[in-house]
Amino acid sequence: MIRKLVVFTITVVFLLCSPVKANQHSVSNVKESIVKHSLELGIDPALALSIAKSESGFRHEARSSHGAVGVYQLMPSTAKRLGVDPYTLSGNIKGGLMYYKRLYKMFGSTELALAAYNAGPGIVSKYKRVPPYGETRHFVSNIMTEYHRQKSNPDPAIAKMKNSKIQAKTITSPKTVITKNVEPKAPTPIELPTQGVV
Repeated sequence: MIRKLVVFTITVVFLLCSPVKANQHSVSNVKESIVKHSLELGIDPALALSIAKSESGFRHEARSSHGAVGVYQLMPSTAKRLGVDPYTLSGNIKGGLMYYKRLYKMFGSTELALAAYNAGPGIVSKYKRVPPYGETRHFVSNIMTEYHRQKSNPDPAIAKMKNSKIQAKTITSPKTVITKNVEPKAPTPIELPTQGVV
């Protein structure tokens, strides 16, 4: 009896004293990484953020019962075909966006690419529209609603990246030679993609 009590006490002490694993990736860092990778791949950052919000709530530690992992809920087999590591934040984000872009090129529509992201490209090819599955329709609808919300009220991560790109462009632009009565041109603002893939 005493032995069981000692073992139980030691177990409880180890459980209570073991360090709590803190989230290694804050939501703001995840969002900034999404915006960075989406701009590099020519995908509207508002759409990229909307997909990640729906897939994982920006949680890299998210896992599904089907085996999907990370922010973009990539299946390891899909990630392998894309040549990325789905277990790293950067690899997962890049892979998710590359997969979306591939689907967009395949179907030529944001809604169909999103449906294929959820249900698989074979199903979307079979129906030639968003398939009649409640889960897939809900998935597409939620992302498109969030996307339109993001377009009218952009996430701070988008504004931060846009501002840093403008500053970087201004700092690295060559010096303007000013002659008499000539005003220097103001730096042109960076255009962000407006929908899907550009």
